[in-house]
Amino acid sequence: MIPLAKKASPAAIAVLRQATALRPKRKKASDGLLPSAAHVKQNPNSDHNSGFAVDITHDSVNGVDCTIAFEKLKADKRVKYLIFNGKIWSPDRGGEGNRDYTGPNKHHKHLHISIKETCGYDTSPWFPWLGEITVVNKVKAAVRPLPKKKEIK
Repeated sequence: MIPLAKKASPAAIAVLRQATALRPKRKKASDGLLPSAAHVKQNPNSDHNSGFAVDITHDSVNGVDCTIAFEKLKADKRVKYLIFNGKIWSPDRGGEGNRDYTGPNKHHKHLHISIKETCGYDTSPWFPWLGEITVVNKVKAAVRPLPKKKEIK
């Protein structure tokens, strides 16, 4: 079992912050960094446990199109492996192509990015094909929204 990290790596956090700064209206329902207890039980060797993995929601309309990201991120030297839409890819297999992913979650709603441990502090751009981050969107991505107040009737 991989020991549980208390915090996600800076590189993993950067994936979500950069995606939000580039596409502020993107869906985030399947975003994830550190695992839930159920995830740890199901997959004790997940890179999420160590903080070197991130899930980003597939949103081809207002966000990151994970079909495109799955292909583009294969060129990123920080990537240990990628999982999306029932396929897994890793450079250590010679980049020979995608193979079927046999895990229970086929990752249809999000792209899983596992990051090499030696690259955990590399926060350089993850999505250069999406353009430049504006200052306003960068600030919005760094600010956490306040919880919604319950209406009093």
